[in-house]
Amino acid sequence: MAPVVPEADTEFGARVARRLREDHLAWFTAVDRVGTPQPSPVWFVWNEASSTALVYSRADAKRLDHIRAHPQIALHLDGDGQGGDIVVLTGEAEIDPDEPPAHKNAPYIAKYGELIRSGWPTAEEFASIYSVPIRIRARRVRGH
Repeated sequence: MAPVVPEADTEFGARVARRLREDHLAWFTAVDRVGTPQPSPVWFVWNEASSTALVYSRADAKRLDHIRAHPQIALHLDGDGQGGDIVVLTGEAEIDPDEPPAHKNAPYIAKYGELIRSGWPTAEEFASIYSVPIRIRARRVRGH
């Protein structure tokens, strides 16, 4: 599958690639059983080669039931507060039991280790709470 992020030689493509690599927070929007969008903030790690993002979720999060029933999701990055710098990815999400726990995922720890250390006694404790890996397969990106 070809990458969904625009070529980095365009201004938009370069900005999308940088933000997916560097931003710490995205809004994950799943749809509940009656069709209501349910956005929630998440930490994510982007894999450019596969056009996927990895999120770790609490085992009791309702989003898990939502993606089992309706895997179509949106993942968007905050804008600049004035309607600009918009990045929205759409695609499908699935629980991915083959992923290592968060504390054993080197790219995830490289990105969030300091935040984890400031909020939890250990990375292992964080991983025991956010124990369910979700793989998001981006199919489309839009924004400006």
